[in-house]
Amino acid sequence: MAKAADRTQRRARTSVWLESRAPRGSGRKGDQPSGLDRDRITGATVRLLDAEGLARFSMRRLAAELEVTAMSVYWYVDTKDDLLELALDAVCAEIRLPDTETDPSAWRAQLRDLARAYRALLVRHPWVSPLVGQFLNVGPNWLRYSLAVQRAVRNTGLAPQQRNGAIAAVFQFVYGYGTMEGHFIARCNEAGMTLEEYFRDAVGTVNEELPGNETIRGAQELMNSRTEDTVVEMWERDFETALDLMIAGIEGLLSRP
Repeated sequence: MAKAADRTQRRARTSVWLESRAPRGSGRKGDQPSGLDRDRITGATVRLLDAEGLARFSMRRLAAELEVTAMSVYWYVDTKDDLLELALDAVCAEIRLPDTETDPSAWRAQLRDLARAYRALLVRHPWVSPLVGQFLNVGPNWLRYSLAVQRAVRNTGLAPQQRNGAIAAVFQFVYGYGTMEGHFIARCNEAGMTLEEYFRDAVGTVNEELPGNETIRGAQELMNSRTEDTVVEMWERDFETALDLMIAGIEGLLSRP
């Protein structure tokens, strides 16, 4: 019976945005921890996640950062997941949304703006990518972003049954690209190396250890074709090329009878 109850409780949790709960404690104003509010706690959570990463984050660590007790934090949120969900939505507010209503014919620029902004968010906050798939993301900022994506794809003129595929093609690509980029930057920081130093070291090691491998030889040919001076420039060109291909794919669907 206990196991069944546990499963029911796990299923019951949906989102902090869908669960209206009273704060912990008796609810009297005097019980509220002085100097704290949900926005301050969420802001501190974002700063800690940016500085130390998701693996090291804990309610105890957050309380120490705020110079309060852990129980003071629990006055505002019931669980660590609630707090992570609040932080996830808070950083989404950084995305500047394009106007998707005035000029539907500008859908190409709208999709590019939304894709670039999403990539930048994933790179700026590497902890976002593992959390995106864990929560429903129905906070106000994610809902606004999702609506802008839906409108931009609707503006393409694709049939309704094609739009989900277009969203998946563009934004799942961006998710993967931004996630890998963010992880690479994190590895460079952990190693105390610049992007160029780490990249040259990694490529050099692979070429030395696997000189006869056909895949490595093919990759070397691609690397020799690059004209960029920096890793960032290389990433920018590859991202924009891939985005061009996505847009061209949508145009190709539109040109079909």
